[in-house]
Amino acid sequence: MEYPRLLSSSCIAAALALLVAPAGAAEGCTQTSAPIATDRPDVTNSSVVVPVGSLQNENGANVSRRAGADVFDGTNSRWRLGIAPCFEVLIDLPNYVGTFRGAGASGFGNVAPAFKWQISPLPGKVDLSVTVGAGLPIGAMAIAGRGLQPYLEFPWSVELGRGWSITGMVTNFFTPDDPVNKFSNQSTVVLEREFGERSFLFVEYVGDFPLNGGTGQLINSGGGYRITETQQIDFHIGFGLNRNSPTYIFGVGYSFRLDGLFKPRL
Repeated sequence: MEYPRLLSSSCIAAALALLVAPAGAAEGCTQTSAPIATDRPDVTNSSVVVPVGSLQNENGANVSRRAGADVFDGTNSRWRLGIAPCFEVLIDLPNYVGTFRGAGASGFGNVAPAFKWQISPLPGKVDLSVTVGAGLPIGAMAIAGRGLQPYLEFPWSVELGRGWSITGMVTNFFTPDDPVNKFSNQSTVVLEREFGERSFLFVEYVGDFPLNGGTGQLINSGGGYRITETQQIDFHIGFGLNRNSPTYIFGVGYSFRLDGLFKPRL
């Protein structure tokens, strides 16, 4: 499939997602009474936004082995602000990647602002969101790549009952300044189980499918514990399924949410 057709298909999918949003969706979006829901520790992001007037910070650090080198990256810091019902702005701060054993590049990644709109609830206990963002070219080229890097993302989730849920995400990355690969798709699926009101465990499949080059396959698993309704600690460990993926990756994180920073306009 050619790059222009992929871009057109992604734009059409986004437009269709916006059209199916129900008129009363705002009532079904996240309220401050709900516990914190984060975009970590799995690769799959949350299908819901933060409440209006809430600021959420998510952080983590990983160690991994890639291409024969041991690598550290952190702090994977994401800030999320609910500015309207079912709508948030978010920004990923530059992440540092460093090789501490073996040969490899080191440096900071890009800053990546984005908008996220929650289109839910949909029939059948389904939550769906659309995220539109871009990596701004301020990081080290060896880490972040070349030029502006837009992305279009669709996280979703389905409640199965008794604490079980299936979640997933489809992300289209566009890299127009890359001389070799101008498009890549990442698709994920997660099986998650809640234990009581504060703990959860998950197992996740992550597939990376560039337009040119070999695919990456990863099995990720982990869990989290909500210290309070607005604080969470988490961990994850993953193993690559082919040579284009990390041999292993292990990470831990901490997230918190501040509520009531401002009131929504009626």
